[in-house]
Amino acid sequence: MFTMLSFLPSVLLFLASCAYAQNNVIVPGATWTDTSGNLIQAHGAGILKVGSTFYWFGEDKSHNSALFKAVSCYSSTDLVNWSRQNDALSPQANTMISTSNIVERPKVVFNQKNSEYVMWFHSDSSNYGAAMVGVATAKSPCGPYTYKSSFKPLGAESRDEGLFVDGAQTAYLLYASDNNQNFKITKLDANYYNVTTQVAQLSSSTLESPGMIKHNGKYFLVASHTSGWAPNPNKFFTASSISGPWSSQADIAPQAVRTYFSQNAFDLPLGSNAIYMGDRWRPSLLGSSTYMWYPLDFSSGSPTLVHADVWSVNVQAGTFSVASGTTYEAESGTVAGSATIPSDSSFSGGRAVGYLGHGGTVTLHNVQSNGGQHWISLYYANGDSTWRNVTVSVNGGPSVLVDQPDTGGVHVMLSVPVKVSLNNGANTIAFGVGQSSYAGDLDKIVVY
Repeated sequence: MFTMLSFLPSVLLFLASCAYAQNNVIVPGATWTDTSGNLIQAHGAGILKVGSTFYWFGEDKSHNSALFKAVSCYSSTDLVNWSRQNDALSPQANTMISTSNIVERPKVVFNQKNSEYVMWFHSDSSNYGAAMVGVATAKSPCGPYTYKSSFKPLGAESRDEGLFVDGAQTAYLLYASDNNQNFKITKLDANYYNVTTQVAQLSSSTLESPGMIKHNGKYFLVASHTSGWAPNPNKFFTASSISGPWSSQADIAPQAVRTYFSQNAFDLPLGSNAIYMGDRWRPSLLGSSTYMWYPLDFSSGSPTLVHADVWSVNVQAGTFSVASGTTYEAESGTVAGSATIPSDSSFSGGRAVGYLGHGGTVTLHNVQSNGGQHWISLYYANGDSTWRNVTVSVNGGPSVLVDQPDTGGVHVMLSVPVKVSLNNGANTIAFGVGQSSYAGDLDKIVVY
């Protein structure tokens, strides 16, 4: 089952000793599986709610390629436990949706006029030179969809795109255009098959991966800048009208963490707040790219990403809860071999453990648990331009290898999750044992 939550009393969410690892919580960056136990393949997400059911459309990257394999469709009633349905869109030879083409960022909306579901997607050639949108239709949410056409909206390029439906069923295409230099918002026709008029342009903005939310009568556009597969600080823009004028950019999270190594895919309203739904891309193994979902808090009037290692959502109440864990500083453990204890103000408590691996280890003792499975978040710094990893061994058992993306600098901390089984009472957790490569500098762990 997907690692998300089904509505426990809120007090339980803040008990550090609870075994949050078991099910029903959202763990950004973890490996998410569907109700059949298979890896969820739905990158570049689009979410559609029909009645009480959510449908998650995305790119199936299980072949570890950018080329088109399928647009997957998953269903859920709680945003937690997802069941894979039939593929919504499949390759079609000798068209722009063949296995030699690009189909990315599928978004689906319901057209009331025709009682029809309409999918739009980034439709492209393998070298991203065609720069089109594609359209497909179906009579049920997961389809399968019938491909209609691919084209350049109003004759201009379109790469990363999204859809937004305003209150009166007026729909808009949000898209990166003109070699990704200008970002455009263009109205769809009454059938949602084509575009009619451009209503706004954010010139020289270099934006992609857009999502839009309307909150208290204001429009909020969330998007990243263009840096290929590498992450960058995602931004938001505001306007009182979808046609603008649009504000200058502002951050949804601290710039240094680059949106916690993620890129926006979709932004889903949740009560008076929202959910940021992003991807943590791994271009060398695209099928292993993970999903980074976080609460977007609007209490200040603008969206602020709430960093949460483990959190829960109640779709009926439209609320979220952030779990609380127990922190163990890495430098408080037993440091052995070539491992060191560097000092830096960016570390929690001012210190961390470096040079883990190649004989360097640290072992944390007296890690308390009431038994069972737990999520543990490893906070670390990796100043390389490439990923590292670290071995984790519990109570002398076999090591698990945990990937550590680059953090964007030696003074920037990120967290990665690992699920472990702990004994009731005291436990020991060792890092770097038997590791032939260097891990990131380990700052602390948080046990949930």
